[in-house]
Amino acid sequence: MWITGEWSQCSASCGVGYQQRIVSCSLMPSSNSQRFYTQPSTDSKNCPEPHPPATQSCLLRYCPHTTYWKVGPWTKCSQTCGSGVMERRVECVTSKDQLSKHCRPSERPESQAACQERQCQVFTSCQEVQLNQGVRMDGEYYLKVKFRTLQIYCAEMQTDFPKEYVTLRSGQTDNYSEVYGHRLINPFECPYNGSRRQDCDCRNDYSAAGYTLFHKVRLDLNSLRIIITDLQFSQTIHGRPVPFATAGDCYSAAKCPQGQFSINLIGTGLKVAPNTKWTSQGNYVSVKVHRSEDGTRIYGRCGGFCGKCIPHAHNGLLLQVH
Repeated sequence: MWITGEWSQCSASCGVGYQQRIVSCSLMPSSNSQRFYTQPSTDSKNCPEPHPPATQSCLLRYCPHTTYWKVGPWTKCSQTCGSGVMERRVECVTSKDQLSKHCRPSERPESQAACQERQCQVFTSCQEVQLNQGVRMDGEYYLKVKFRTLQIYCAEMQTDFPKEYVTLRSGQTDNYSEVYGHRLINPFECPYNGSRRQDCDCRNDYSAAGYTLFHKVRLDLNSLRIIITDLQFSQTIHGRPVPFATAGDCYSAAKCPQGQFSINLIGTGLKVAPNTKWTSQGNYVSVKVHRSEDGTRIYGRCGGFCGKCIPHAHNGLLLQVH
């Protein structure tokens, strides 16, 4: 059965306004119940049609020949759970309901307001979502990561061991790893002041070369480490796949790195931890890593003859909640 609350006051002191009331679907009392009671239902589809109106127009009196702020009903909350926003239309009109520009801005009613339908049920892993919600579909879910609720992509939800991934909101062009393929004929020089040129005195034959773009990266929720070798949501443009946050080349032994990597975590709620360091592997390797002040962006140039840089084995690519 439908349960309706009292109508609110008219939203306008004169002219046409709106009234609102709470309308909820409740279970009917059982036949053997000793006294009348109702219990909220979780599914309004069980209640009979039609749905009682939650808003109606009202008119207390006609406005004098002046302008006033006319407000419409509030929309539904933008989020079905957790904090959201509701909106309503606010217009300056005359007593004849024509638009006007002569209302006082200081008296303009709010057109937005915070709202919260209910608390979100938050889990700490994709497996918890799978077991508690019965969900078997891959997709974005809200998970509690340390002290914040973050949007995490759950993959392989049809298996017994689903995996968590971070969707890189800035896009693939800001998240890539490269091992550069050109090699100088004379590896002990650094031509063009270290800048990359296609017309260099080189041969393009480095067998480890490759360029990989990343759309999502695998996250170990317990340690907050990126598993850089998981390439499920990556695309290798040419050559061999290159792990995340890795760069290298076989270009020069004269501190002239050409391999590049880029990380952009903006919009994910995460940042690279300050104690995440890069280490070199190979010969004559030069490592140049630049961080944004907030730790959400990292850019690296690495290479040698031949060599690369990777996140240090002790900590790996460690993140923090931003």
